[in-house]
Amino acid sequence: MKILRAADHKRMPWKNGGGETVEIAISPAGAGLADFDWRVSMATVASDGPFSVFPGIDRTLSILEGNGMRLFIDGHRPVLLTQESEPLFFPADVPVAAELDDGAITDLNVMTRRSALRHSVLRLVVNSRQELSLAGGQSLLLCHRGDLELDLGDDKIALGAGDAALLAEPSGRALELHGNALVFVITIAAI
Repeated sequence: MKILRAADHKRMPWKNGGGETVEIAISPAGAGLADFDWRVSMATVASDGPFSVFPGIDRTLSILEGNGMRLFIDGHRPVLLTQESEPLFFPADVPVAAELDDGAITDLNVMTRRSALRHSVLRLVVNSRQELSLAGGQSLLLCHRGDLELDLGDDKIALGAGDAALLAEPSGRALELHGNALVFVITIAAI
């Protein structure tokens, strides 16, 4: 397990130059925006406009802060995403435009290379204690709000807001989660 503290996340410009992103984790380590296998980041969107295009990439978006954003994905009907919405999966290599509902938002962005990987994102509210079973591949738990303790039996890890834990190959492993927190559970696996 690797702990990724909020204070250590990397800040960098968007691919299209329209804003800033906070990179939580990327694989392989040191990869750039053109050659990553997977990437987890947060971004503040302060104005309407197009999304960056990432050929061969699938993406899932969740709203972390703000009143919401409408996404116009490849000519389909707009989708309104809010903090209460389930994470939205869509291809990152089609035209996507965003329209803010009422002011700036911060989103969580998970991207994987379609030819090799698949991912899922679960929005999970932890009240007191909860058990979480993890599938194969890699799992990243992002504590968005509150405080969370991961109980691995012989190891206990505390996560605060913005901290994440990256677990490699946790297949069949059950984690006990303690605390009061909003957590995003991201699973990345080979196809």
